Amino acid sequence: MACRALKFTYSFYRNIYKLSINNRVSSCPKLFNLQDVSFHTSSILDKRRKTKEEKKEHKVVEYAPKKKNEGLETVDVWRNMTIRELSQSMDRDLEDLQEAILYIKDGPDIHPKTRLEDMNIIKDIVKKCGMKMKIVSPPKDDKEDHEKIRDVMKRPPAKPELLKQRPPVVTVMGHVDHGKTTLLDSLRHTAVAQSEAGGITQHIGAFTVELENGEKVTFLDTPGHAAFSAMRVRGANITDIIVLVVAADDGVMEQTKEVVNLSKTYNVPVIVAINKIDKPDANPEKTKRELGHAGINLEGHGGDTQFVLISAKEGTNLQELAEAVSTQATLMGLKSDYTGPIEGVVVESSNDSKRGKLSTAIITRGTLRRGAVLVAGHAWAKVRALFDHAGHPLEKAEPGTPVEILGWRELPFAGDEILEVESEKRAHSVLHYRHLQAQHEKAEADLEVIRAKQMEHDEKYKAERDARRKIGRFKVRRIGPRQKEYVEDDSVPRVNVIIKSDVHGSCEAILDVLDTYHDNDRVRLDVVHYGIGDVTESDLELAKLFNAIIYAFSVNSTSKAIPKNVKIHQIDIIYRLVEHLKEEINAKLPMLDVEEVVGEANVLQIFKVTENRKEVSVLGCRCTKGMLKKNLKYRLLRFGELLYDGHLDSMRHLKSEVDTIKNSIECGLRLNDFQIDAQAGDTVVCYKMIQKPQETEWEPF
Repeated sequence: MACRALKFTYSFYRNIYKLSINNRVSSCPKLFNLQDVSFHTSSILDKRRKTKEEKKEHKVVEYAPKKKNEGLETVDVWRNMTIRELSQSMDRDLEDLQEAILYIKDGPDIHPKTRLEDMNIIKDIVKKCGMKMKIVSPPKDDKEDHEKIRDVMKRPPAKPELLKQRPPVVTVMGHVDHGKTTLLDSLRHTAVAQSEAGGITQHIGAFTVELENGEKVTFLDTPGHAAFSAMRVRGANITDIIVLVVAADDGVMEQTKEVVNLSKTYNVPVIVAINKIDKPDANPEKTKRELGHAGINLEGHGGDTQFVLISAKEGTNLQELAEAVSTQATLMGLKSDYTGPIEGVVVESSNDSKRGKLSTAIITRGTLRRGAVLVAGHAWAKVRALFDHAGHPLEKAEPGTPVEILGWRELPFAGDEILEVESEKRAHSVLHYRHLQAQHEKAEADLEVIRAKQMEHDEKYKAERDARRKIGRFKVRRIGPRQKEYVEDDSVPRVNVIIKSDVHGSCEAILDVLDTYHDNDRVRLDVVHYGIGDVTESDLELAKLFNAIIYAFSVNSTSKAIPKNVKIHQIDIIYRLVEHLKEEINAKLPMLDVEEVVGEANVLQIFKVTENRKEVSVLGCRCTKGMLKKNLKYRLLRFGELLYDGHLDSMRHLKSEVDTIKNSIECGLRLNDFQIDAQAGDTVVCYKMIQKPQETEWEPF
């Protein structure tokens, strides 16, 4: 303001001075007085123009660091908190806080239940107490939420007087095609193995077998294929005894070793059944030695593991195997509680087109009846019907009994624990709690990724901010067009698939196999959708939208009209699905340019000829391998070093221009490049480029 006033005074008197005396007096008779005239001059009124160099220089503003309230304790506050809550958060006596409020202008009532709605008042109270505040979200009453929504848990162990003997659960395990299903067929006098696709088991099955001595045993038949390792883990987890089937002609294989490790992990006793002793190339002694090397010490060979030599096909020594199982079960003293809410384990789940959602389960405690409300994982059911392994209806299912349960609203996953609740309302409450827990776990898992991205963003922002401040820029200026928020699809080809299977275990095995795919750089493999049950109309719409291939694994296709660009493949063996999928991937791979050698020739002598007044070199050669063709490409080599790669200008035999030179025929070759200095002893290679289809490197098995 002072500078502007001085400038105005100077300008005013300067204009007055330019007038004549009379004009000065007439213009301002009151202001102008010769005796009172004074001129105010100062160097501050002179403004010097900046030079070009000074204009180019960036003005750097240095920001002083903000003063922090060092040493002050931080208090968590939130809107609408009471005075009592504020005192608890500050860890101060209520009387001290009330006394501090009295010194606050327009302070609130000092009653402990008074709610503080204005954050400025809370700030003044905290500041008056010598602290600093941090705004947080109001705390939740976890106890009240837990009372409203809570999970269901297993009951404590039953009293000894309530325990009764139950049938043992025996899992038949071993390598693929070693005779596991045939053994079960011989025990229960059926022919399941003959009806299975490819003669191999591809899903877990539970059966009740009544032995000749009248005892009942629950058998689990597990797949032996390498793709079904998750099923074998579930079988070992819920079983009491493992019957390890080993073929006498093959011996110990990869899945045999896997079963041995599972038995040690879950501490399950093993009974070894050496099968196929009726075959001419059977060698039981060799199999016993291999089992010893694998960690199974048999009776009579330095261990206590029972073994039986059997032939499942001929029915040899099956009674001895049944007695071994019965003896082992008696020694273990298997008992369970037959009363109270049931507990069990889901063995397998499926979606029947006629009966609806089904699950095969083994009851471990209690007695299951129709009308019971069950919870398993994120699914619940009100039991409408119970069936045994043959499809016959049951009135009840006791511990150790395999049973098919009808009435699921959603399909449970294989391996889920089944618990009974008192009502449907309670089931919904449990599922709601479990969904919240799953979301919380997912949020915690994503938190690390979010923090890493946030740190990366902060580092990038601080580096850009410091660089701008160094050159005197303090506003963010966009450089170029705004980046797109979506990622454009690249040119990598892809194969989209939809998986529909008969049971959850088979679908899980297929997805595990597809997870091993690693050739995404050349062709991407995407699973658009997967599910249990027959192919539906919605699957066709999804396949049409994503140009996907539908693999119907042991399920029926839809009766609706199939669109032209939709492919449905009915497959019932998992390795055939993989083979077909590899063919589809290979078809998406681009053709590969491969060099094919057509012939070779040795340079015998170099001739100099004149053509159009120019001296050119002609290579006198003899074809030593294959044939030479004029229109193909040629390569000149000297001790493996490349001298020329291109086409021929001329090919002659004697004095005639020819297109082909056969083996052991001499010829003259003239290259397109006349500057090449060829010598006798060089090698001429005739080759052509061909396109060869590529194959994926994916080998899951």
